[in-house]
Amino acid sequence: MATYRHDVLIIGSGAAGLTTALRMRPDARVALLSKGQLTSASTYYAQGGVAAVMDQRDSLESHIADTHIAGAGLCHDDAVRKTVENGPDAIRWLIEQGVGFTQFEEDGRQSLHLTREGGHSHRRVIHVADATGLAISGALIDQIRQRSNVELFEHRTAVDLIVQDGRCTGAYIHDTTTGKTDVFLARAVVLATGGASKVYLYTSNPDVATGDGIAMAWRAGCRVANMEFMQFHPTCLYHPKAKSFLITEAIRGEGGHLLLPDGQRFMHQHDARGELAPRDVVARAIDYEMKRLGADCLYLDISHKPADFIIHHFPTVYAKCLQLGIDITRDPIPVVPAAHYTCGGVMTDLHGRTDLSGLYAIGETAFTGLHGANRMASNSLLECFVFGHAAAQDIGTRLDGLAEPASVPEWDDSLVTDSDEDVIISHNWDELRRFMWDYVGIVRTVKRLQRAMHRIDLLKREIAEYYSNYRISNDLLELRNLVVIGELIIRCALQRCESRGLHYILDYPETAAETGDSILTPAAPVARQPACHLADTI
Repeated sequence: MATYRHDVLIIGSGAAGLTTALRMRPDARVALLSKGQLTSASTYYAQGGVAAVMDQRDSLESHIADTHIAGAGLCHDDAVRKTVENGPDAIRWLIEQGVGFTQFEEDGRQSLHLTREGGHSHRRVIHVADATGLAISGALIDQIRQRSNVELFEHRTAVDLIVQDGRCTGAYIHDTTTGKTDVFLARAVVLATGGASKVYLYTSNPDVATGDGIAMAWRAGCRVANMEFMQFHPTCLYHPKAKSFLITEAIRGEGGHLLLPDGQRFMHQHDARGELAPRDVVARAIDYEMKRLGADCLYLDISHKPADFIIHHFPTVYAKCLQLGIDITRDPIPVVPAAHYTCGGVMTDLHGRTDLSGLYAIGETAFTGLHGANRMASNSLLECFVFGHAAAQDIGTRLDGLAEPASVPEWDDSLVTDSDEDVIISHNWDELRRFMWDYVGIVRTVKRLQRAMHRIDLLKREIAEYYSNYRISNDLLELRNLVVIGELIIRCALQRCESRGLHYILDYPETAAETGDSILTPAAPVARQPACHLADTI
C-alpha cells in the first residue's frame, strides 16, 4: 500500500473535476482520480447541452428568471446570478479548450446553434448535436493529459476522507485493479463525484453515480441540504436492451410530441406549456398517465419533422434507436421517467467551500442553491464550469498558506477476511434500489416514506456488520454510500410538509406560502483510528 502527496486532491473526472484541475494554478501538484476510466462520469453521457446567454435577443435577467421559476421558489439568487452571469465566459473557455459546438450560417457568418429545452423562455442551449457531454469530456480530457502538474489515477474508489485537527487532508482510496487501499494526502481536497441516482431502480445515470462524495462528506461532519429533490428525467428509452439510455430533452424542444399508447397528446391537460414544461411537471404527468392506463411506457414522437432534420440534429438518438429496431424518422420512441439528477447535496458557499476546512464540493455533489426544488435543463453542466473555476481560484489563493498534512497510518485490513457471501451485497443493493423506487419516487406519501426508513435502518445494520468483517470491494463501498444517500433523501422528504418542485407528496398536495431548505446536520463524526478497518456510523 502506498502514500501519495499532492497539493490538491480532486476526486471525480467529470466536468466539475476536469474544470477544477484545468483552472488550477500551474504550479500546484494535482491528483485527479476517476472511479473507472476518465470517461466514466455522467458528463460523458450528457446529450442536451450547456445553458448560457449567447444571443442578443436573450438576456441574463431572462435566464435568471427562468431558473427561479423552474426552481419553484427555492433557488438562492446569489448562486443563480453567479452561474448565469459567468455563463458566456464559460462557453468561450470551452471553445478555447477545443469543444466544437454545433454552428449554423447566419448572414454569411458562422454562429452557435442554440436549441431550447423545458423551462427556458429563449433558445440558449449550446450543444454539439446530441452528444454534447461526449465532446466536452473528450476535449477537457485531451487538455488535462497535456498538463504536467496533473497526475491521473483511474479505477480508484474513495473510501473515506481523512480529517486531522478539524481539517480535511486527504482520503483513503481503494484501487479496484489491485484490491489495495492507498493514502492520498493533500492540502486541499475537492469532491467532484457526481450525483446519487443509482439509489433508484431506474436511472439514466452511469453505474458510478452512487453518491460517494455526499456520503463521505456527511460521515466527515458536513451538512447536506434538499436531498428530497431528486429529478426524474421524463424520457428514458424503454427497451430491454437499452440500459440507462436518455432521450434528450432537445427533441421536445424541437417540436417532439408526447403521446399516449393510442397516439393522443396529453401534456396540455397537465400544463399550459405542454411538452416544454419543466421536467418535474412532465415526469409527473407521464407517471400519472402510465399509472392511470396501466401502461408500461408512453411515447415521444418527432417523426412529423423531416427525416434529414431529425438525423442531423439527433444522430446519437437516431443511431441508438435504429440499432434496436426503432426508426425515429417514422416511429414514436417508447419512453419512461428515470432518476436523473440530484438537486441537493453537500452544502457549499459560492467558492465551493464546505463546512469542513480544506474540503470543497463541486457539481452535482454540491448544494449551492442554484437548482432550488427543480433543476432547469442544461444548467447542471454550466454549474460545473462556473463553480469549478471559482473553487480553483479560491484554492490557488490559499495554497501557499497551508501546511503539508502530517502522515497518517496505512489502511489496515489484517483483521478482516475475504467474503464468501457476496450475495448479501447484491441482495441488499437490489432491495434498496427497489424500495426507493416504489416508496420514495416521483409521487410519495408519508406512509411510504416511513416504510422506506424502516428498511433503511435494517439495511444500515446489515451493511455495517458486513463492512466490519470483510475486505472492501467497489460494490460494498457503493452500497455503503447508497444506504446513506437513501436515508438522507427520506429524512429530507419527511421534513417537507408540502409539495414543491420535484417533491410531490399526496399527504400535502399544496405548496406552502413560506418555506426554506431542508438542511440536515450530522452528529459529530465518530472518533476512530483511521488505519483500522472497523465499522463506523453510516
